Amino acid sequence: MVYTIEDRVQQYWTQRAHDFGAVRKNELGSGMGRRWLREIEQSLPSERPLEILDVGTGTGFFAVLLAQAGHHVEGIDLTPSMLEEAEALCAQLELDIPFRRMDAQALDYGDSCFDVVLSRNLTWTLPDPEQAYREWFRVLRPGGVLLNFDADYAAHVRSQSSQNRSVAPDSPYGHVGMTDALQRENDAITLSLDIGEARPAWDRRVLTEIGFRYCRTDASVGHRVLGKLDLASAPMFGICAVK
Repeated sequence: MVYTIEDRVQQYWTQRAHDFGAVRKNELGSGMGRRWLREIEQSLPSERPLEILDVGTGTGFFAVLLAQAGHHVEGIDLTPSMLEEAEALCAQLELDIPFRRMDAQALDYGDSCFDVVLSRNLTWTLPDPEQAYREWFRVLRPGGVLLNFDADYAAHVRSQSSQNRSVAPDSPYGHVGMTDALQRENDAITLSLDIGEARPAWDRRVLTEIGFRYCRTDASVGHRVLGKLDLASAPMFGICAVK
């Protein structure tokens, strides 16, 4: 059997899903979770409630955060184990959030049906992030907002930094339960998906070419939200683009 890079990514996150979900629960109940909500809300359209698509929802962190703030949120992810963790979290919190298994690069939604498309730490895992951006543009309504938070994780791997590779079980960010084998697979996947251009400059260029009428990038998001857990070799950046 020939395995695609999508297969490798899904298998990797299937193994990581439970420990990843535990860290996201820590994040949700911490000051970091509140900082994320403030960071996101300052870029949202003013009307309430909003129809929001959380792409690459993972274990549902952003979906839960924004549903608790009163918005209508749907979450999608390619990895069933991640969605199971998200559904269990929502059941625990008594939230009714629809989660669907879906490829971020080929959305099963009609045109112009969301006010906001939101994502974190996803575009670096995609074989064709430009196609994903085109899909996200398509499902946004005119005036809708794309918010993407990511980092140049290939630069982090190349730096050989060990920052956040092993954190306490109660940490709100970083890697819990990583074995040497999982770390090697993470590094190999990361380097194989490197786009070969500086980010977020690449993202801004692509989003503008796709047709977003406004695009702002912010290299200080990680410092504000993650604090000392932000990677020194690959600080998290934010992108806000308006259709």
